[in-house]
Amino acid sequence: MKYLVLLCDGMADHPVESLGGKTPMQAAKKPNMDALAKVSEVGMCKTVADGMKPGSDVANLAVMGYDATKCYTGRSPLEAASVGVEMSESDVTFRCNLVTLSEDGDYDDKTMIDYSAGDIDSCDGAKLIEYLQSELGTDEFSLYPGVSYRNLLLWRGGKTGIGTFTPPHDISGRKITEYLNSNPEAKPIIDMMRRSYDLLSNHEINKRRIAEGKHPANSAWFWGEGTKPTLESFYDKFGLKASVVSAVDLLKGIGKYTGMNVVDVNGATGYIDTNFDGKKDATLKEFEKGADLVYLHIEAPDECGHRFETENKVKSIELIDSLVLGPIVKGLKKYDDFRILIMPDHPTPLDIGTHTAEPVPFMIYDSRIEKNGVDCFCESQAADGEYISFGPNIMKKLIDQL
Repeated sequence: MKYLVLLCDGMADHPVESLGGKTPMQAAKKPNMDALAKVSEVGMCKTVADGMKPGSDVANLAVMGYDATKCYTGRSPLEAASVGVEMSESDVTFRCNLVTLSEDGDYDDKTMIDYSAGDIDSCDGAKLIEYLQSELGTDEFSLYPGVSYRNLLLWRGGKTGIGTFTPPHDISGRKITEYLNSNPEAKPIIDMMRRSYDLLSNHEINKRRIAEGKHPANSAWFWGEGTKPTLESFYDKFGLKASVVSAVDLLKGIGKYTGMNVVDVNGATGYIDTNFDGKKDATLKEFEKGADLVYLHIEAPDECGHRFETENKVKSIELIDSLVLGPIVKGLKKYDDFRILIMPDHPTPLDIGTHTAEPVPFMIYDSRIEKNGVDCFCESQAADGEYISFGPNIMKKLIDQL
């Protein structure tokens, strides 16, 4: 038996007026998903436990079968594993976004223009992080480049529980004033953010980006702090050899901590311009190499939701359907039996531009059994199906352990 998890990050949404009151899942032309949905088990799953923030970290851990209320220690430590940063028990890491802040006023009065600095490419992003490391790095603090705007800060002997560090994608278009952590123990982190603006504003890379009509990466923004986690091996937990295919360090880090084979795909960006064909090919290759389960994560719908890009969110779902799902289903038919789980990790509604903790639709297709499904894989039709209240049970359900 082969198992595919197709995780369409942030795909679920609310009805959108410009789409005639439909959600992007309803509006998208996705013949492959809808064909499978007609003969699949379709329902809703609560991926974010009560009391937890609806981040992709918490939600993806749940879909992978892990109870975040017991194993979650923060987002950035998972990303640290992906970029090869070794943590001690006393270390604390932070996600470091390269962002675009407005140019007016003092730092504390600026506005969050773009949480991704125009989806800055990894080459420019790495150069800016390396520059910040040369200027701000110490024995206590070190910066490491990641992918695009997603980078990392390591605080040796650091502290947690020192106030709130707000994700920048939660405050798009807002003044940052009230979102700067005011806890005295957070002062070294906030001071580095302020200093980063002075250092980056006149950097040659940003001068070029402005001349090209792009958003400058004029500040670092730290959030998602955490300590080194302990996660059970996926193989020990479920008895399956698993691989993860993703563009983002978060998913790669979870894969490394859980002993999955982590696959890098050239041209995978985490946005709608990602290498869909490369991800499809990598997934099929993992199955050919002996993987029992492949967790294929595609970030594009989430990024489009954060950017309020309605047309692109619909298009991203259509591209996943045509360039990824269709060919993979065809490729899986060479095996005797296979099962496919398709779902988002959380909603990223276009009306608010950030994550919510609402349950998400799922479908499980089994090549051996045809079930009475639904005509359209979407939020409203899935709501009439089974409700899974404990997110980690979705993995057990996929592999017939529930």
